[in-house]
Amino acid sequence: MGFWEEAQAMAPQLTGLREEFHRHPEASRQEFWTAERIERELDDIGITDHRRVEETGVYAVFHGEKPGERIITLRADIDALAMQDEKTDVPYCSQIPGRMHACGHDAHAAGLLGGARLLYAHRAEFGGEVRLFFQQAEEIGYGGRVFVREGLLEGSGRVFGVHMASDLRVGTVGVKPGPNNASVDHFTIRVKGKAAHVSTPHRGVDALYIASQIVVTLQALVTRRTSPVDPLLIGVGMLRSGTAYNIVAESAELEGTIRAFSPETRAQAKAELDALCRETAKLYGGEADVEWEDFAAPLLNDPGVCREVGQAVAGLFGEQALITDRALSLGGDDFAEFLLTVPGCYAFVGSGNPDKPDTVLPHHNNRFDIDEGALPITAALHAEYAFRWLTGAIQ
Repeated sequence: MGFWEEAQAMAPQLTGLREEFHRHPEASRQEFWTAERIERELDDIGITDHRRVEETGVYAVFHGEKPGERIITLRADIDALAMQDEKTDVPYCSQIPGRMHACGHDAHAAGLLGGARLLYAHRAEFGGEVRLFFQQAEEIGYGGRVFVREGLLEGSGRVFGVHMASDLRVGTVGVKPGPNNASVDHFTIRVKGKAAHVSTPHRGVDALYIASQIVVTLQALVTRRTSPVDPLLIGVGMLRSGTAYNIVAESAELEGTIRAFSPETRAQAKAELDALCRETAKLYGGEADVEWEDFAAPLLNDPGVCREVGQAVAGLFGEQALITDRALSLGGDDFAEFLLTVPGCYAFVGSGNPDKPDTVLPHHNNRFDIDEGALPITAALHAEYAFRWLTGAIQ
């Protein structure tokens, strides 16, 4: 049997594993139970060379038994979200109040474990090295950098990962070269004014008014400072200011995000936002400073690696399964950090099924679910692409 047939035979095991993860969701950097369960599964497969990355990530490695120098890295993220699971009508509903796998990371972990099991069973047929990243804290843009900083990608010739996609029908796989996901930068703008009674506004500096002007004027950076065909998003989600209805606000604080698809546009937007805030505040007699948090770079798939993965998809599931024009996502993913270091591809496995309404809901919805037919597809794809790379079928 090939990997696809073997993965289909494993479907009940993969489903059980995914539902186990779904019942036990853990927030970013708190994935203790999840990491331990992954380690137990690796031991059961026979992959005993594994260790923690910080406290809750898991790194594992094994080798083929034939001669070979190639190295491939396969990655799955494992953290959940601070959300209440409303799927109380299914037996695998979250058992942790206020925590939920609403982005498919439970399926990512199960799918990679399945792929590892397939590859390990065939290790006599290839040479080289397989590295497995079970990465913590993707949702806060943290874990990817930890794996990179520890040097765990060094020497790897390829990096490959998979994400569930509720917008794609189960049975299809999205493989798109170039931009797929936007960069994610979080900003906090602090405005300093001067308090006064509202009846004498000229004796104060209205930080709330300045903040309001900043919120409105920021959109000019999108509509007038960047090309209309170069996607950019600037959103302000929080504005805190004022102490009473009749006092000119002394301070204000705004929080928001910038999303971009190229490093150049990202850098330009950040620099211009800094300048806009300072100058707007100055115009009305105040001061403003901006604090940045870098959550993820733009996710840019390597075109050559996408061709390789596309061939693996077509070989496993047929040409009709390959989707090459999936729409850009303004959501980020810190798999992008790996792509800054090693040529790779992030593929999107269709997990939606119109006959199962929860599976076509957007990610981060309280009833988000997947069609579990996506699990053997994920496992087979991990194994097939890695096998092709390690055996030299991909030049």
